[in-house]
Amino acid sequence: MYESFFGLKEPPFALTPNTSFYYGLPPHQEALQVLKTALEEGEGFIKVTGEVGTGKTLVLRKLMNADWSWNFEIAYLPNPYLTAAEMRVSLARELGIEGLSDGSELSVTDAINRRLIEIHREGRRVMVLIDEAQDLPDETMEAIRLFGNLETESEKLIQIVLFGQPELDQRLSQDKFRQFRQRISFSYSLRPLNLPETEAYIQYRLKIAGYEGYQLFTRSAVKKLWKASRGIPRLINVLAHKSLMLAYGSGCIRVKRGMVKYAVMDTPDATGYINGTSRILLSILLILAAVAVCLLSEGWFK
Repeated sequence: MYESFFGLKEPPFALTPNTSFYYGLPPHQEALQVLKTALEEGEGFIKVTGEVGTGKTLVLRKLMNADWSWNFEIAYLPNPYLTAAEMRVSLARELGIEGLSDGSELSVTDAINRRLIEIHREGRRVMVLIDEAQDLPDETMEAIRLFGNLETESEKLIQIVLFGQPELDQRLSQDKFRQFRQRISFSYSLRPLNLPETEAYIQYRLKIAGYEGYQLFTRSAVKKLWKASRGIPRLINVLAHKSLMLAYGSGCIRVKRGMVKYAVMDTPDATGYINGTSRILLSILLILAAVAVCLLSEGWFK
């Protein structure tokens, strides 16, 4: 919509996690370092938590594509809404075991165990990545815990990394999960970005998207955006995208604080948004800005 106006090759603030836009922010780098250390030491369970939008999925994808991950057979389970039986079958398929859809739970578990031993004999390890782990059913949590018991005399046959929201910590604090909780050797909690990190994050994404001009967001605009987003990368992306829309619709070559303010008012999860009639009027303003963008692109005002 506004890429050509600002000299961009692609949208800089898309919400889909894209490792080509990975900047290496301190919270993400720290999380990856904790994961690397824990995995190299052969720990059975590792946990990474963070608020919605702090970059858990991006860290997960970077982990899967890490240079040192070649030594691992990686099984990725993105859907937590699985029964224990469904989880076993999904894990088996991720490990390359076929023809088990009609097998008993015992036969599936035995097949997985044999495959784990086979991979171990090849000199490799198995890493299981579970996303949105806070939503795992209780029986599935217990089945995962039992898989963590599979080991040789000297090391684990399987290492399990849980990615989840803070609700995962709340669930694990329950007495019924104490055995699971005690098996988690390493944990990391992703924190929000501070102001300098937010500014660097915005500048980096603009650069990767092809921007070569002067600082596109004024310092006051960045500060307003940081406060409103609370340093959460996903909210930063939402607010930055809306602010660029408003700047383009107004014909401005820089994003100013007032534009971020309007973007904040139109974003319910941002700090400082308003409700009711005022929010409706602001939504209309954004629509009008989008219409102006379309008319400009069609040459109506030439």
